[in-house]
Amino acid sequence: MTKGDLLERDNDLAALEAAFADACAGTGRIVLVSGEAGIGKTSLVESFAARHHDTARVLRGYCDPLLTPLALGPLHDISRSLGTDLAAQIDRGARTSTLFAQLLDTLLAPIRPAILVVEDIHWADEATLDLLKYLGRRLDAARVLLIATYRDDEVQRHDALRLLLGDLATVRIVERLQLARLSRDAVRALARDRAGDTDAIYSQTGGNPFFVTEVIASEASGVPATVRDAVLGRAARLAPGGMAMLDLAAVIGARTEYALLEQFPDIAAAGLPECLALGLLQDTGTGVAFRHELARNAVLEAIDTLRRRALCRDVLAGAIRAGYAEQGYAARLAHYAEGAADAGAVIRYADAAGRTASRVGAHREAVAHFHSVLRFSDGRSTAERATAATNYARECAVVDQLADAIAGYRQAVALWSDLDDPLKHGETLAALAWPLVRHGATAEADTAAAEAIALLEPLGPTRQLAHAYRTQAHLRMLDRDTARAVEIGGKAIAMAGGLGDIPTLAGAEMVVGAARLVSDDAGGRAQLDRCLDLARDNGLDELTALARMNLGSAYGEQYRFAEAEQELLIGLAFTRDHDLDHSGHYMSSWLALTLLFQGRWKEAAERAADLLDQPDLAAISRIMALVALGRIRTRRGDPGAREALDEALTLARSTATLQRLAPVHAARAEMEWFAGDPGAVSAEASAVFDLAAARRHAWHSGEFLYWRSLAGETLSHCDWAAAPYALQIAGNWKAAAGLWRARGCPYEEARALAAGSQTARLRALELFDALGAAPAAASLRRTMRADGRRQVPRGPRASTRNNPFGLTNREMTTLGYLVRGFSNAGIADELFISAKTVDHHVSAILGKLGAASRKDAAEIAVQEGLYAKNGEEPA
Repeated sequence: MTKGDLLERDNDLAALEAAFADACAGTGRIVLVSGEAGIGKTSLVESFAARHHDTARVLRGYCDPLLTPLALGPLHDISRSLGTDLAAQIDRGARTSTLFAQLLDTLLAPIRPAILVVEDIHWADEATLDLLKYLGRRLDAARVLLIATYRDDEVQRHDALRLLLGDLATVRIVERLQLARLSRDAVRALARDRAGDTDAIYSQTGGNPFFVTEVIASEASGVPATVRDAVLGRAARLAPGGMAMLDLAAVIGARTEYALLEQFPDIAAAGLPECLALGLLQDTGTGVAFRHELARNAVLEAIDTLRRRALCRDVLAGAIRAGYAEQGYAARLAHYAEGAADAGAVIRYADAAGRTASRVGAHREAVAHFHSVLRFSDGRSTAERATAATNYARECAVVDQLADAIAGYRQAVALWSDLDDPLKHGETLAALAWPLVRHGATAEADTAAAEAIALLEPLGPTRQLAHAYRTQAHLRMLDRDTARAVEIGGKAIAMAGGLGDIPTLAGAEMVVGAARLVSDDAGGRAQLDRCLDLARDNGLDELTALARMNLGSAYGEQYRFAEAEQELLIGLAFTRDHDLDHSGHYMSSWLALTLLFQGRWKEAAERAADLLDQPDLAAISRIMALVALGRIRTRRGDPGAREALDEALTLARSTATLQRLAPVHAARAEMEWFAGDPGAVSAEASAVFDLAAARRHAWHSGEFLYWRSLAGETLSHCDWAAAPYALQIAGNWKAAAGLWRARGCPYEEARALAAGSQTARLRALELFDALGAAPAAASLRRTMRADGRRQVPRGPRASTRNNPFGLTNREMTTLGYLVRGFSNAGIADELFISAKTVDHHVSAILGKLGAASRKDAAEIAVQEGLYAKNGEEPA
């Protein structure tokens, strides 16, 4: 089958043509082409691109199957096609925001429309996936068609790819194109000139196009059992010179550039013509390549270990002679060096590749490179091994491989201690504190930070000591120990300012500002603004996001929800523009809580549920989203509140900080109140009360005291409790309701009014009913009737509500798939979420619908008019 003669791909080509027509008209499109290995993704895209070489700029980038991918490998390829210096900028350490923006500007240039192809993104590095996400959010008004190909059976093993596909699934301009295998008739047409049983070829190959063509080309008497057998059967027809060329190409990689091939003139002269003639290799214009990675793997696996090592050694030397080190291909050189077992070369090139990967945000690739350096560092100096361990640990911490980060830093700490180098020893101890606290080992983190300061203080003012102060201040702020956070953070500010250490200075201003603001000290805002100014002026985007995150969450923790929402929305816009999803997720979790307290429960539930669908969501973001969802479920009487808050408690306990534990225990106290268990209410409200009281946290302490008073405890006066709670505890319901109204908290206002006069209680019922707070409304109606009121207003009928079952948008989407008969695994594939997440959605749906099974849920959905029988929402 030639590239110009694709069987059973007319519909797929038509879909690409339609997408390109939209792009030409000014509506950018993204098409994700998926299918198993050998299904013909590359052939389809090449056939389509060939039609438009005269009408569009066709740009191609490739992700190669190296031991560790080249950071931004496709961008290197694209930059050569464009004739720009993007690749050189990558090597010079240009920021990814600069690189991505330059590529986008090039694509938006008002010349011909562009077709941008990125092949095999299942092998992509993190930074390349970030590039695709960046483009996916910005091409809607561009004359650009972006096509990305990937193996769909690799998605579940590649978390970063799954995250990208889930992100793109919500983008309007994205469509998916999944390629099918060939039919029996198509296989017969391809094999019509081959002697033998064509049906046997179909049965053996299953219609996989690459396998089919390899079987046909093998000319074997029977049908080879595997692709490997078919490829090696063809290769067996080569003369020794041809086999030597094929082995060399297999070791070099998916593509062999002419610049590298020229380093092996004798092998190329003797064997290349035969490999091309038999179709085992093909000319790409810039070099030669296997027709498919399956073919290369078959040849590579057939080379014995010693010969492969010798070939890797030869290829490494040839690539160095060809200038690959100077051209930004350190990752490929490290790949060849590891295959050659050349420790010195691995350390040299893997270290360079790791540093480049880290600079451009490909942190998982940096982890792999630095791990290679560490593995090959035996016999090196103590300082070299300590540096290697530090580099590895730092990158592990970035990608949340916290156990490995802790182990790496501890190894480095021991090595610097052996060298009696207090500066490096203290610096590394301070670095160790962060993965420890994120891993839940807060006490160990405090110890590490304190030991760092003890080592560094005798050395006088240094950047390392300023950073250690900043670290310890941050730990105190997280535990809401405001006095110590301000004291230690002040030392960091003074020292970093004197040394001109802007990142540490800005970070310390943020820590002290957040500590003050969360304690209701208005002066904290000025310090956070100083941090924002420093971060903006010095290009510290991540610190800008952190400062916005702390502003929004601090206002939220102080029940200043209007200000919290404003700051969180500003911060979320910034994180979207700069693709800083980690900070954006945490802000989104706090926005869900903010919306909850403002009575916008549907918005809050949707935001929390969507956030919890994100794979690899950081624990701190997950905790707050679960608190929001658990409280909403409690207040609406929805099922699943306990499950959400049980998970939140497990996660919060691992942090051992008031910041995480207090919101969880407060939510659980409310849940137990509606469960009718005063003893459990008291237990939850007392769990971290002493810590909240020790920190003089007015709002946490106030809510805990409120629940304890409802549980029947006799309480002593607490003069630092937040006023609305203190007034309710004292029985001044009217003043409390006024303060809640002023803060825009309708549920809390209604709760205060419910303790008041008959008129106040009627108003409380109106608020509860408007919010959909069925349990609180039912409880108040029972109280009013028990107090002798004969005419108590009825609540709204379920049939009059929008979405009477209280399903979230994601649950409604999942229900539609249940109506259409999808399995949980099928739904997970469609929505790019985990099967476990789908299980949670299905369980919630069954509970809300009162259904005993998936089939019952589907029938109820149709009967209630939520969906038609075909799974479509009714008009």
